[in-house]
Amino acid sequence: MLLTQLLALIAAAGVFLLVYGAGRYTVQNLYMSRESVLARKAALYADFNSYVQENGVSGSDAEAIARWSRTQRSVSIVAYPEDDLGQALPVLEDALSRFYGRLYPMRFADGAYRIAIIDSSEERELWQSAVLAVLLAGLAYIAVLAFYTGKLTRRIVTLSREAAQVGAGDLEHEIHAPGEDEIAALAGDIDQMRRSVIERLGSERRAWEANAELITAISHDIRTPMTSLMGYLELLKDGSPTEADRAQFTASAYDKAVELKDLTDELFRYFLVFGRAELDMSPEDLDARLLLEQLLGEAEFDLTDLGFSVQRVDFEGECSLRADPLYLKRVLDNLVSNIRKYADASYPVMILCERKDDTLTICFSNRIAERSERVESTRIGLRSCEKIMRQLSGSFLTRRDEEHFSAELSLPVLK
Repeated sequence: MLLTQLLALIAAAGVFLLVYGAGRYTVQNLYMSRESVLARKAALYADFNSYVQENGVSGSDAEAIARWSRTQRSVSIVAYPEDDLGQALPVLEDALSRFYGRLYPMRFADGAYRIAIIDSSEERELWQSAVLAVLLAGLAYIAVLAFYTGKLTRRIVTLSREAAQVGAGDLEHEIHAPGEDEIAALAGDIDQMRRSVIERLGSERRAWEANAELITAISHDIRTPMTSLMGYLELLKDGSPTEADRAQFTASAYDKAVELKDLTDELFRYFLVFGRAELDMSPEDLDARLLLEQLLGEAEFDLTDLGFSVQRVDFEGECSLRADPLYLKRVLDNLVSNIRKYADASYPVMILCERKDDTLTICFSNRIAERSERVESTRIGLRSCEKIMRQLSGSFLTRRDEEHFSAELSLPVLK
């Protein structure tokens, strides 16, 4: 806008100088040329002579002469009686003509006179040319601003239409305004808002799909042990089982109840982790060897207590990590729970800690049981681990084939 105003001022100044210069040249070289001046004075002389003869004006009647002068523009008359000039007429006429121009003879009611026609219209013409130059310069200034404003208005209208199109639901319509001014910046901000809305809607859609998938999977997984549990309880209630059957039904019902508890615990963990965008962590700088010695030692103890044999390899050297030990323990607890449910206890569980450059990696590997009571369909625990590790600036990867499963979590080492 400032650049446009500067250009408008330059254009206005150029128009003013051009028009005023042309007007001044025309006045001085054409309007005030000797031929033009003599022609105007001849016309004025004829008009004034007619006025004098028709009205019987005397040369000494200054008021009558002034009345005629007022009907003209920038013209006045000075009359000199020839009787008063006498023998000095040639000398005085020569002197007066140099000051007023030519002296014209005229007969008034009271005698013969010599008149001087004073034409001061040059100043009027110069002033008019200056006024015209100012007006045209103003129009040039307004024209430049109007051109820019019109262009600006069209861009604003276009931006408004595009924004209205996006507001009507067409989020795929890209908003753009070329240039580097405020409107272009505004268009960029609106388009960024559009992309943010698309991203948020995509996140909400993915969350909805994930929740729908979770509900479907959980409802299916809960229905199976619930049906079995109700069947065992119905047999215990309405049948007449033997003592051995009663013990078997009770044990089976207990196993199904434990399975239901595991499912509900996974569901609670899911909502605990994914129910908010960011987890409330308190990361701190920790000695990696001491931290893993404690956490992996507890995990190894829990697996051993469950009947698994564990082979563990620790990393060499010393380093530090920035992590939240409570959330890191939750990741390892999820892995231990996953191994407990799906691993084959007749094969060892491998735990490998390794430092590569600026990354510390912990890998759990186990053999998948040939007949698992329930195949994991929700992957809630693994999703929780992935989100926790991502917020800790690390990573969480899993690999699975028909026989083996491995989970690898990595954290950056502090320099």
